[in-house]
Amino acid sequence: MSSPSASLDVQSFLDRHPFSAFQWRIFALSFLVVLLDGFDTSAIGYIAPSLASEWGASKMALAPVLSAALFGLAAGALLAGPLADRLGRKRVLVGAVLVFGLGCLASAFSQNMPQLVGLRFVTGLGLGAAMPNAVTLMSEYCPSHRRATITNTMFCGFPLGAALGGFLAAWMIPHLGWRSVLVLGGIAPLLLVLLMAVLLPESARYMVAKKYAAERIRAVLRRISESAAQARAFTLTEAGPAPVDGSGGGLALVLSPRYLVGSAMLWIAYFMGLVIFYAMINWMPILFREASVPPQTATVISALFALGGVGAIFFGWLMDRFNANLVIATGYALTAVSVYLIGQSLGSLAALVLTVLLGGTLMNTAQSSMPALAAAFYPTQGRATGIAWMLGLGRFGGIAGSFLVAELASRQLGFAQIFAVLAVPALIATVALLVKQVVHPHAADAGRGAGAVAGH
Repeated sequence: MSSPSASLDVQSFLDRHPFSAFQWRIFALSFLVVLLDGFDTSAIGYIAPSLASEWGASKMALAPVLSAALFGLAAGALLAGPLADRLGRKRVLVGAVLVFGLGCLASAFSQNMPQLVGLRFVTGLGLGAAMPNAVTLMSEYCPSHRRATITNTMFCGFPLGAALGGFLAAWMIPHLGWRSVLVLGGIAPLLLVLLMAVLLPESARYMVAKKYAAERIRAVLRRISESAAQARAFTLTEAGPAPVDGSGGGLALVLSPRYLVGSAMLWIAYFMGLVIFYAMINWMPILFREASVPPQTATVISALFALGGVGAIFFGWLMDRFNANLVIATGYALTAVSVYLIGQSLGSLAALVLTVLLGGTLMNTAQSSMPALAAAFYPTQGRATGIAWMLGLGRFGGIAGSFLVAELASRQLGFAQIFAVLAVPALIATVALLVKQVVHPHAADAGRGAGAVAGH
């Protein structure tokens, strides 16, 4: 910078410098948060068959246990988004990981179903608050032209964590018992909290939006490049019009006329995706075992569904180059086909493995790309709330999915019929994103363009 009073635009600064070791540190910590989120969220599904055997629980009795964390996830996300837009990303994120670590560890010592339900709800509060803030913080340190790729890659931690839970559970439960899975899911986040408290910075974009002292912003940006050392003032480029004052941020922005239709379509798409995800993760091990697939094989095949989320890296690359709404809508449409085919593949173990992996790849790729789509849709003043409310309201889809399969099974629907019903939510998600594209035709490209500028 040539002048001691030079003004530095944060997003332009991020765009013109290579992705630094400092940003990779933020990526790694955020990735671990989402990985452990996926592990702890899905763990209950993998231990459900053993839990049912030990406590003599029926399918309907298991539904509250399978969905308790999801109620907590919804509440945690809905509360944490506005809190993070008010108090900062880091503070809320560290607190959230602490809560879900303690909750999961305590769950391992449950003595009955009501205790486990209550502790899974507490765990869910932390899980629900952690993920949207990890996504928000990471997206706000990304260059515009790589935001979807980097954010999607980070968000792949969730399906990888869910898959890791399945593979570990397949070994741990026979050797160490189902409680060991929850012990591991509690200790790991508590260790991560110590690292985050020391190594994780606050969002530079958030600090500019909230008019933090220039010295504090400069100190963070210098970790990316020394060219920020001479800056004395900071501005903030937004994808869309920034609120004119503090009253226009948070939930007020997300529900404002400019953003309302897009917000609603994001909520619907994410809701429908989680109907499928949690129905599959929570019930596939049980459905496969009832269809005479050996227990350990059923757990491993079920874990393949979550593993497929690594395809989100490819979708991120596509979203950074083409229309993001249409890219993800295509993913959901193909998900509908693949989920239906799972129900037709029971006669062949090879076909079952292939269709589960294909369905998981398509479904998780589309679902894991949604936070990046939301991050590009909202400006800084409402980004944490926008992402969190999409994730939070979407969790009710997970609750619906958990109860849906129990209801379908109680009505004596067969294996193929259950998966045919589970294909329908993917079609609804496809339509929702097409509606968003029609109403907001340029929003999917907003993350790559210039917009309004907020100053500090």
